[in-house]
Amino acid sequence: MTVAAQFIEFALAQDVLRFGEFKTKAGRLSPYFFNAGLFNDGTSLLTIANAYADVLLAKRAAGFEFDVLFGPAYKGITLASATAMALAQKGFNVPYAFNRKEAKDHGEGGTLVGAPMAGKRVVIVDDVISAGTSVRESVDMIKNANATPVAVLIALDRMEKSGTADEVGTMSAVQSVEQEYGLPVFNIANLADLMTYLNATESAELMQYRDKVSLYRQKYGV
Repeated sequence: MTVAAQFIEFALAQDVLRFGEFKTKAGRLSPYFFNAGLFNDGTSLLTIANAYADVLLAKRAAGFEFDVLFGPAYKGITLASATAMALAQKGFNVPYAFNRKEAKDHGEGGTLVGAPMAGKRVVIVDDVISAGTSVRESVDMIKNANATPVAVLIALDRMEKSGTADEVGTMSAVQSVEQEYGLPVFNIANLADLMTYLNATESAELMQYRDKVSLYRQKYGV
């Protein structure tokens, strides 16, 4: 089973990935919902961290190079630190850093915490990319620290065009980030992986959502 399929299966078991009818912030009725905030215990956090680590190690084996992980506040902090631990257990020790929402005027001061990033190649670790705001803020902080952002790593790419239910954009949030910053966006799984999983499943409960997810992808997918 692929890393993506294993991740989807675990997300379903944890109720992080759900099927049904969910209204998105854009006003669209989505047949599935993903909430990485529900990876909220030791086992689930370790599982997603190992999946992030496996993606990065596969990219590294293919020639991609990076020096530091950066976790944007708040979800990204836990994800980046856990991924650093998972990478260390797999034989690749990499430092990590994160930001705080408000600058401190004592101690180490500033908004950045953790490993120094100056002169380093940095991977931004987060759960999803919605509007891309977190990525833009992270890129600015990394560049202001005299470091170079080299990629973004997320759990799930919905592969969904921007816009609303009636006004559909031409690109997804991930594509916009890639185009605007010239950064690759890596993922553990995406909508195509989800469709592959649904097409292969023998679960009667999940089979009923194949057509719904497929139609949603045709209407809003990239």
